[in-house]
Amino acid sequence: MDTLVFTEDVTCRYGGDAGAQPRIALPNINVTRGNHTLLLGPSGSGKTTLINCIAGLQVVQSGRIEVAGADMVSMSIRNRDQLRGTMIGMVMQRLHLISAMTIRANLQLAQRLASRKVDNPLIHRLTEALGIVDKLDRFPHQLSQGESQRAAIARALVNKPTLLLADEPTSALDDKNCEAAISLLLDQAALHGATLIVATHDDRIKSRFAHVVLLGAA
Repeated sequence: MDTLVFTEDVTCRYGGDAGAQPRIALPNINVTRGNHTLLLGPSGSGKTTLINCIAGLQVVQSGRIEVAGADMVSMSIRNRDQLRGTMIGMVMQRLHLISAMTIRANLQLAQRLASRKVDNPLIHRLTEALGIVDKLDRFPHQLSQGESQRAAIARALVNKPTLLLADEPTSALDDKNCEAAISLLLDQAALHGATLIVATHDDRIKSRFAHVVLLGAA
């Protein structure tokens, strides 16, 4: 099977700062296309750091990171930004929806920032599948927590990414909403042909993944 994400002997600094921050070694992973993967470990084990390194958001001190065969360590910042915009969707701990813009405008902006044409029919289909099509003209503060999370998933998927990265998507949810959120991510990744990597300390979702990478003392 095709390798989508490959990391080997990666070291970096917490926060991406080469100064006084401690240096950490990250695990080697090999994720093939369609092989949804869970990065499971306690706080401080490097889960978010690894997600940020894969996305090209954090400086790597040494080692190899490849996404769809592209060398994320040696390529320029501009090329990393371009690859991230076209190939990677991200659902972060903080959803980062722009408060002054409607959900529709947030999704349209995500397409423009990736140098894509605005695709309103796609936005309609995606939000309809996520159950928030009736919220397109509302602002983020007018949405519930669950609706906001669905809007963030829509934004992550709106550019048809090859890779979907989610950082602690269930940690603040009760059992019922935890199950709903991870089912939504897995279902939408499958529906849109994306490979999902989830970083979490939430042991409740371990059984949903065939491929689990343990970090730290998890």
